[in-house]
Amino acid sequence: MGTGYLWVKALHIVFVTSWFAGLFYLPRLFVNLAMVEPGSQAERDRLLLMSRKLWRFMQPLMILALALGLWLWLGYGVGLGAGSGWMHAKLAIVVALLAYHHACGRILKTLASGTDRRSHVWYRWFNEVPVIGLAVAVILVVVKPF
Repeated sequence: MGTGYLWVKALHIVFVTSWFAGLFYLPRLFVNLAMVEPGSQAERDRLLLMSRKLWRFMQPLMILALALGLWLWLGYGVGLGAGSGWMHAKLAIVVALLAYHHACGRILKTLASGTDRRSHVWYRWFNEVPVIGLAVAVILVVVKPF
């Protein structure tokens, strides 16, 4: 497919990996926020600042990962044609991860407003979602089971 394809693919992997770093760490910050003792305002403010900065940093990473993925799919035809059921499944995973990403933004707002009442245990389970999503997406892309 040429050198251009390899550059787009390499950059896609870099930005997906970077985006996932945020998807892994932001919910971990939520765990810490849920564990802040009442009256520990400085700790809460610090964790909220870190969460907001990470959230803002994740936005362009997500957009670049999606744009490069679309370029591979539509521009180079990756996952098009016969035997591309794996791509449909991967796209479903991507849509679910986008929903997760935006759910993180909504949760950050509720945590900042002080209206979130979820426990740190709930956030620990919530934090596992992108791990499962990444594992399934990588298996679909590498193994192409259908």
